Amino acid sequence: MELIEKALEFEKRKMRFPTTSDRILAAREAKDLILGINEVYKESKDEELMDIMKRLTVIKQRIEKRLKGKPLTS
Repeated sequence: MELIEKALEFEKRKMRFPTTSDRILAAREAKDLILGINEVYKESKDEELMDIMKRLTVIKQRIEKRLKGKPLTS
C-alpha cells in the first residue's frame, strides 16, 4: 500500500513550514492523502486506516489554523 506509506512518511516529517506556500502545499497533500485513504477504507473498513486518517486530519487542521492566523480584535 503505497498510499499508507506516504501517509506515515508525511506524519513523521517535521512540521516546520516557513512560508505560506509551504503550508498550503502541506495542507493540500494532507487532504489528498486523507481522501485517498478514505477510498480504501470504504472497501476494507480497516480500523488502522481510520486511525491514520484521524491523525492526518489533526495535522491538517493545525496547518490550516496557522494559515488563517490570529483573528483581528476590534
